[in-house]
Amino acid sequence: MKMLRSMAGVTRYDHICNEDIRHRFGIATMTEKLREARLRWYGHADNATVCKIALNFDVPGKRSKGGPKQRWIDTLHSDLKLTGIHPDQAHDRAKWRQRISKADPTVTRDKR
Repeated sequence: MKMLRSMAGVTRYDHICNEDIRHRFGIATMTEKLREARLRWYGHADNATVCKIALNFDVPGKRSKGGPKQRWIDTLHSDLKLTGIHPDQAHDRAKWRQRISKADPTVTRDKR
């Protein structure tokens, strides 16, 4: 954000929100970029790999006292629900990539 602020010519004393500066330059938030990266990895990993099997494994039993910990697979399920994608659609790679790559419009590079 510091670099974007200097490019925009504003300082923290001007009281301009980070969201306004990001919107001005067309930069996505970190949460959107992380969501896109998680979904890209999940669609890329083959269903037969050990890591994918381990992620989809449900641990039996109850957790001890305290709130449940946020697991990676729980975050992934909320990302899938938010984007409206079903995990079975990962087989069609072109369609999957099109559905998940909505976070940053600046991913198209200026090729000179």
